[in-house]
Amino acid sequence: MSDPRATSPPTEPAPGPAGPVDPAGSDAVRAPTIGLDPTQLARLGSLPIQARVIVEGALSGMHRASVHGSSVEFAEHKEYSPGDELRHVDWKAYAKQDRYYVKQFEQESQLAVYLVLDASASMAFSGGGIAKLEYGGLLLAALAYLVIQQQDKVGLIACGDKTLETLVPPRARATHLHDLMSVLESIIARGATGDESPATALARIAELTRRRRALIVLASDLFDADDRTLTMLAQLRAQRHDVSVVHLIDPHERSFPYDGLTQFEALESAGKMLVNPAAIRHDYLERMEAFLTRTRGVLTGAGVDYHLAETSQPVEKTLLHLLVARSRLGPAQRAR
Repeated sequence: MSDPRATSPPTEPAPGPAGPVDPAGSDAVRAPTIGLDPTQLARLGSLPIQARVIVEGALSGMHRASVHGSSVEFAEHKEYSPGDELRHVDWKAYAKQDRYYVKQFEQESQLAVYLVLDASASMAFSGGGIAKLEYGGLLLAALAYLVIQQQDKVGLIACGDKTLETLVPPRARATHLHDLMSVLESIIARGATGDESPATALARIAELTRRRRALIVLASDLFDADDRTLTMLAQLRAQRHDVSVVHLIDPHERSFPYDGLTQFEALESAGKMLVNPAAIRHDYLERMEAFLTRTRGVLTGAGVDYHLAETSQPVEKTLLHLLVARSRLGPAQRAR
């Protein structure tokens, strides 16, 4: 994949004669109005508190949107077969799907959820709100909170700096949530560095999950020099893993609201460019939209659950969209 920012800035511009202005972008997704501004959320205190606020806001949004079910429904099911015990039939699933599904035993059905956070340098970009790294960390923290509440296993892998390996193996204990949150907080505090793509972390997950299906959730801007990340996501889905991608974009990356002679500095290289934004705006916006359209097409075509999220959008709303999308997928669809 070619980087859509090759002729325009991947980073926040240095102060110039006319500094950047707030984007006038609008959120086209129709959903209940919920949640705090991400910048306000970041001031609430510790990451566990923020995660709980996000989850409660999202579940409240599901209730107001009249969405049946208030969980991600991570537990695995199989279709009913003669001889299965009736006491294991999931009657709620029957009411939704009009088909009989049987809950597998706890030791058989506990799902491993892998959260993947892109912590490469491009995730440090912030056009006035919080950085993409922090937004992704908040979202994954909320998911971790939700998974533990549902007694499933959750783990974490971060990528970006090749000299650092961040892997928290999946576990379901309540105390494990504290450990995972501490690691997430340290990643956010350290900041986004390096140029390693999420493809390496996804390949590691493929090795760790050879014998069992898993749910994999990636939070990334997907600004890679090639298609390796998209290829790995499609490969994981082809291996029957349940794959969701939250594609994080800063509003300024989408709208390019800069005026006046401005110097742009690359985040993942030493490149710099002094340019009049008006001269490249049209080309930049075309390439950005082409990048987003292609990325969505490749991933949805591979069966990946894809969500584009601007970092100005409340994190609860992004989580709500993820939960709603999963609630509309029956067990049989997830297994395909």
